[in-house]
Amino acid sequence: MFKLRRFLKSYKLPLIFGPLCKLIEAIFELIVPLVMADIIDTGIKNQDYVYVWQRGGLMILLGALGLCFALVCQKSASIVSQGFGTQVRNAMFKHINKLSHQELDKIGTPSLITRMTNDINQLQVAVAMLIRLVIRAPFLIIGALIMAMTIDLRLSIIFLIASPILALVLYIVMSRSVPFFKQIQSKLDKLSLITRENLSGNRVIRAFSKQESEKKRFNEKSDDLAKTAITVGRLSALLNPLTTVLINIAIVAIVWFGGGFVDKGELSQGEIIALVNYMTQILLAMIVVANLVVIFTKAFASAHRVNEVFETEPSVIEGTKTKSDNKSNNEIEFNDVSFAYGKGKYALENISFKVEKGETIGIIGGTGSGKSTLINLIPRFYDPQKGDVIIDGMSAKEYTFSALRAKIGVAPQQAILFSGTIKSNLLWGNKAATNEDIEWALKVSQSYEFVSKLSDGIEHEVLAGGKNFSGGQKQRLTIARAIISRPEILILDDSASALDFATDAALRKALATETNGMTTIIVSQRVGTVRYSDKILVLDDGKLVGVGKHDELIKNCEVYKEICLSQLSAEEVK
Repeated sequence: MFKLRRFLKSYKLPLIFGPLCKLIEAIFELIVPLVMADIIDTGIKNQDYVYVWQRGGLMILLGALGLCFALVCQKSASIVSQGFGTQVRNAMFKHINKLSHQELDKIGTPSLITRMTNDINQLQVAVAMLIRLVIRAPFLIIGALIMAMTIDLRLSIIFLIASPILALVLYIVMSRSVPFFKQIQSKLDKLSLITRENLSGNRVIRAFSKQESEKKRFNEKSDDLAKTAITVGRLSALLNPLTTVLINIAIVAIVWFGGGFVDKGELSQGEIIALVNYMTQILLAMIVVANLVVIFTKAFASAHRVNEVFETEPSVIEGTKTKSDNKSNNEIEFNDVSFAYGKGKYALENISFKVEKGETIGIIGGTGSGKSTLINLIPRFYDPQKGDVIIDGMSAKEYTFSALRAKIGVAPQQAILFSGTIKSNLLWGNKAATNEDIEWALKVSQSYEFVSKLSDGIEHEVLAGGKNFSGGQKQRLTIARAIISRPEILILDDSASALDFATDAALRKALATETNGMTTIIVSQRVGTVRYSDKILVLDDGKLVGVGKHDELIKNCEVYKEICLSQLSAEEVK
């Protein structure tokens, strides 16, 4: 948690002023029992009602001033905790956006969401309590002990005995319950994962009638979390009865022994009441300390998880150049590239090929052959462990991310649209695009027909995830978004899989005629989609087993021939 203190630098004044106000409130609270003792010993004893009213007014004044200082402290705590949480959340979101796909895959989306919401909320609560109670509670305990000693040193021995016993009870209960709080955070992550899977995949769950099994899976994790929370609750529930019993025993001892001193005239009745009040203050402060232990235990666990994200360094480091110094005819070149996810088997191994400017390249292969992995290396979503990817005569690692990705338009395998309008989604590809540019992109992507039939056209609302469009419509709109900036390199990662054959053919024809000079890479499992490409790359189990045109590969590449024969007749293959 100390590593996150840098986010508190902007709040030095309220960090000092808030606890100071709370300290003043605590001082007033320690004075109140003495005023009460004066009322009893002087005003009530002598039936001096004027004195009672005066001292009563002083108590009200102390209470009012204490309230004012407490409110100032509360406001300071709110400003600091909310500001701290906002800064941490913003910094964390910014850092996450610097991470490559590899780090995001490793940490996991549900865990990142939990860390950005629940964990940072826990830290905000800890910061607020740091300002409001961390100084006040110990000061009240120590102050009450000192004030008791000033009243009567003999009876203060009861305080000195009761306080360590109270502390011991708190330690025993908290040491048993604290480990469970760390477990709760981990189990909350697992529950978030199941929740996210069910919400994003509810159509699949319903299609396979898996509602009951998913309910069972959710209930098991939820019950496990609940059992842990209940165990903690039961342990924490022991605090109140145990501490109350101990305090009441101490109060009985004070009244018992104090009564004898009152009979002897060595103590007054008001002083006994003051001692009882100080013992009660110690009890309340001890309970506050116990709650602080719980809060800060949760906060330290949360801080560790937040720091894990901040300490995760991106494996893909941004370059410094905005353009290539070594122009070449080969727009894309893979030099003996090998890549693995983590430390496992290579997903791509010893891949080498060249793509010239303006060529249309088809990439085909079985499921899991490495097609998407290969094209993800071009915009540097990942970096290869071996070899190099050359873009426009210069290593992709030397470009800045913005310069490299400005050259590339990507229509991903999973068609993703964002809430807003069709126009706002297309402007992601080119924020300066005119209505003519949008119309051109829609026509090339074969989206114009269905968009023009919408009552509000390109201003038509897009729901989160594009759920109000069919799979084919979403794919066409993502292709429109990719081409609207007229990139030098266009990557279509199986982004026509939901299109019918006629629309697919029309799309390929439009791309060939309307994107003159654009290097196009089409990833597909359909032979018909890549058949007429200038060059076809055939992948099998992460290896490049064939490069060439359709006719060449039919003769020279068994893998490609098998794929063709599985989709086409022998006559169609020729």
